[in-house]
Amino acid sequence: MFGFLLVLSGCHTSRFIPEDSYLLTGTSISSEDKRVATDELQAYMPQRPNSKWFSIFKVPLGIYSLSGRDSTKRFNRFLRHLGEAPVIYDRERTIQACNNMQLSVRNNGYLNAEVLLLEKAKKDKTNKIKVFYRIIPHERYHIRNFSFQVEDEVLQNALDSLGYKPAMAMNDGRIKPYSINELDAERSRLYGLLVENGYYKFNKDYVHFRVDTTLGSHLADVEMIVRKAAENNDSLDFTHHQYHIGNITYDFGEHKPFLRNKVLRNATAITNGGLYREKEMHETYARMSRLSAVMASNVRIKERENNQDTLDVDISLSPNKRNSFSAELEGTNSAGDFGAAASLTYSNRNLFRGSDLFNIKLRGAFEAIKGLSGYTDQNFIEYSIESGLTFPDFKLPFLRSAFRRNAQATTEVNVAFDSQDRPEFHRRVLTGVLRYRWSKRNRQLQHRFDLLDLDYVFMPWISDTFREKYLSDPQNRNAILKYNYENLFIMNWNYHFNYTSRPLGASASNYGTNAYTIRLAIETAGNLLYGITSGTKTQQNEEGKYTLFNIAYAQYAKFDFAFCKSFLINKNNHLALHAAFGIAYPYGNSSILPYEKRYFSGGANSVRGWSVRELGPGSFQGTDGRIDFINQTGDIKLDLNAEYRTHLFWKIDGAAFIDAGNIWTIRDYREQPGGQFQFDEFWRQIAVSYGLGLRLNLGFFILRFDGGMKAVHPAYTDSHRHFPITHPKFKRDFTFHFAVGMPF
Repeated sequence: MFGFLLVLSGCHTSRFIPEDSYLLTGTSISSEDKRVATDELQAYMPQRPNSKWFSIFKVPLGIYSLSGRDSTKRFNRFLRHLGEAPVIYDRERTIQACNNMQLSVRNNGYLNAEVLLLEKAKKDKTNKIKVFYRIIPHERYHIRNFSFQVEDEVLQNALDSLGYKPAMAMNDGRIKPYSINELDAERSRLYGLLVENGYYKFNKDYVHFRVDTTLGSHLADVEMIVRKAAENNDSLDFTHHQYHIGNITYDFGEHKPFLRNKVLRNATAITNGGLYREKEMHETYARMSRLSAVMASNVRIKERENNQDTLDVDISLSPNKRNSFSAELEGTNSAGDFGAAASLTYSNRNLFRGSDLFNIKLRGAFEAIKGLSGYTDQNFIEYSIESGLTFPDFKLPFLRSAFRRNAQATTEVNVAFDSQDRPEFHRRVLTGVLRYRWSKRNRQLQHRFDLLDLDYVFMPWISDTFREKYLSDPQNRNAILKYNYENLFIMNWNYHFNYTSRPLGASASNYGTNAYTIRLAIETAGNLLYGITSGTKTQQNEEGKYTLFNIAYAQYAKFDFAFCKSFLINKNNHLALHAAFGIAYPYGNSSILPYEKRYFSGGANSVRGWSVRELGPGSFQGTDGRIDFINQTGDIKLDLNAEYRTHLFWKIDGAAFIDAGNIWTIRDYREQPGGQFQFDEFWRQIAVSYGLGLRLNLGFFILRFDGGMKAVHPAYTDSHRHFPITHPKFKRDFTFHFAVGMPF
């Protein structure tokens, strides 16, 4: 494959380069002074060489070069659309870029800076050129004296009370570098302080700087001046006024008021009688947009005529469609067993006139199961009902009002009932959860707290064949399997923490940012019940477990941590690294984790050389090498991933990846030999895979196709099977994955 990419990227392009023109093949920026950040100057480059796959292969240019000169032919147009036209060097734009770079460096205090342009051209059949920008900054200017003057005495007093002092006026004993960019930042800082403290009409144009650079010795005197306000209403009032919020009214237009007053007040960050604050205006827009009952909102500010220091606020709201229905039909194929499913969902976006979102969903499914012997019924039937109610704020007492106002919060109440009738058994699951979600204004830090999460699993019927074959037979008796086909009650609470440094609104699918993400989850179950039942000596079952309503409950603790970091190489390429660790420990009333809480490895988001639930635990190998869904689960999980991502063409992206990881058990279970975690052995049991992937990047979602090859297989000891990277067999070692979204 790499040979093909090399050939394609080397396709001849000379026929598309006009006479006396050059193909741009390289650009670079260097500086004689390392203190000048050349990375920031990359944005001024008017042209960049043709893009490369994985920063090596110029495949898009090669595809374009395969087209003929006749652009009227459909195939030629297709190749040109699929590929990338050669970048023809534009000298005029490059000279302008030199001027822009020079201005940027001078704005950082290097007032005598120069930018030299060096062109290295090959006037031959290829007509290629490389461009080098050389920064000669010379000596940087520093500020000798800095003074600050406010022409409005009232504003000066206000700034004193706010504790404002220009950063460059701080007397820390150091001579500060002169920088126009720093002066602009100081102007913005002052503006931001004032508009957040009532100065509605203040703008950056009132802040001026006088700079004297004729002192010699590369020194400058800087004076920062805040001008008086412009004339106010044809009067001679030049004072900057501090505005307060007056009346706050809500306008529903032609519609009747569709939200309660309390809901409106909670969604309004602006406070009556408080100072005008620009952030509160933006926050009010954001809160209104999050209300499911509101389609559009508009915040209008009007200066009160008889009181020039008061602003009245009118918030107009238009309602969203209150009720909606949706239906879904789907076909299924599970290992050759065909089936169908249908669902119907009803939503009400304003159930109690509080923008409360109510959902109820009915679902039914049928599957014709083939190949089972010893069972009377050969079909799978499932029906379920789930309902949820989401409130647009905290429904929790004893919270400080300031916290309620600053947090973007929702309260969710969800209940669901699921009934499954299989040939082997009948299973009923009843769940309920009380959940809180909240985040700060920038939404980079998000929290989720499930105060109460209940799961009740009831097995009303198990076929004699299934019971005798898997649950009762001493030869095949499996403690993990048996535990997960008993009646079970789980009552837990859990907390999830998610932080991303990615700016608000930035897409996770683009390559325009260096960012990192941290995820943390903590979960415990059964502690309260254990304290009550063990303290009151509640009845125990035959296995010595305490019960609630004659049902044993689960008791465990679980911890998960994940970290992901991306490294931007250029606009089309970046490297993403990911590490995840999880551990769950059953104790007290449980010796085995519930199946839904156990870890599994392999699959599209884990070690991609293995199918989902095919890897581990440890060096465990399923019977005859087959996947064992019950036994190939564990209590500890480790994932390590590195993925190089590149844009190919159109909406197609590519990736090359290396994955490593496995799962382990905490206890030594007879059914999982080699699966227990041992400090001196676990590193030998880490599986490794490598592969390539394609992504259809549509912006709002991504379709992902990954092909992984096994490199190190911990289930085998012989070198041929343990290191398949040295003895690869495509049919044996390759695994294909299809998924939606990025793996991490």
